[in-house]
Amino acid sequence: MRIFFCIVTLWLATWSAHADGPILRSPDCQNKIACARSSVVSVLPVRPGNSPRGKEPEGSGVIVGDGRLIATADHVIGAARKVLVRTISGQVYNAEVVLRDAQTDVALLRISVPLDPIDFAKDSPVGGNACALGNSFGLDVSVTCGTISAVQMSGVGFNQIEDFVQTDAAVNPGMSGGALINLEGELVGMLSAIFTKESDSNIGVNFAVSAPLLSRVVEDYLDNGALDRIASGILVRPALKSGEVGIAGALVARVKDGSAEESSGIMQGDIILFAGDRRIKRAGAYAAALALLKKGSSLELEILRREKREKITVAFDR
Repeated sequence: MRIFFCIVTLWLATWSAHADGPILRSPDCQNKIACARSSVVSVLPVRPGNSPRGKEPEGSGVIVGDGRLIATADHVIGAARKVLVRTISGQVYNAEVVLRDAQTDVALLRISVPLDPIDFAKDSPVGGNACALGNSFGLDVSVTCGTISAVQMSGVGFNQIEDFVQTDAAVNPGMSGGALINLEGELVGMLSAIFTKESDSNIGVNFAVSAPLLSRVVEDYLDNGALDRIASGILVRPALKSGEVGIAGALVARVKDGSAEESSGIMQGDIILFAGDRRIKRAGAYAAALALLKKGSSLELEILRREKREKITVAFDR
């Protein structure tokens, strides 16, 4: 976590693993939050000169995909020349950094031994219960719980591409890259940042990269070995300037010749209000909507043109 704070943590029981084998969940595991904890690891970056990184010498990661892939926050890796991961049973493995995406603050690591991947949640209802799992202060993976405060948060200011789930579950130094889960033990998001002013105290506004955005990065890597992100063909800015009244949206300031948006009929001066089911209130929300799409997909936009609402479908062909 890039800015952090202290809380009292709740510890759950651990499951031991065979010294040379994967961590296994009990097939009839009753405590789903505790079970999900077996899918969270501590990430140990070894930095140049082996110098610690201030208040966050360690980070966290979430086991995804085939169990050999671990998602973490890109800022946890930083300038590390080597990365290790430690399971809740105490096993330590070498990890290869296979993908870094500073735009979303996601990095992917690969280890040689399959562990227990987490299940992804299908939705993240606002007001639903959520728990944060991560390597708090390097003390190993602990759990704090709260609610899902908001979803589809963009334009917060941490990353170039943001599709955040906001939660008031407390997050500590070292929990970056950890898991935000629901009470079914399913991944809602990957812990990334908190919003604060001048202190390191917890003000209950913490952010996780959404499961859909993380899944998009993971799928791109598994399918292509690299990111295959759709490039925006328009330049947008806020529709309302400071002090103005009206409807919030993304004003199209420029359209690139030959782009998918131009081919669909998007024009300079249009105000994008919706991209699919996502309300576009800030300029950055359009970039988030594109980041969730596969190439070859279409996206329906609702726009305001000359004070009249219209719907336009943009096809992002390869």
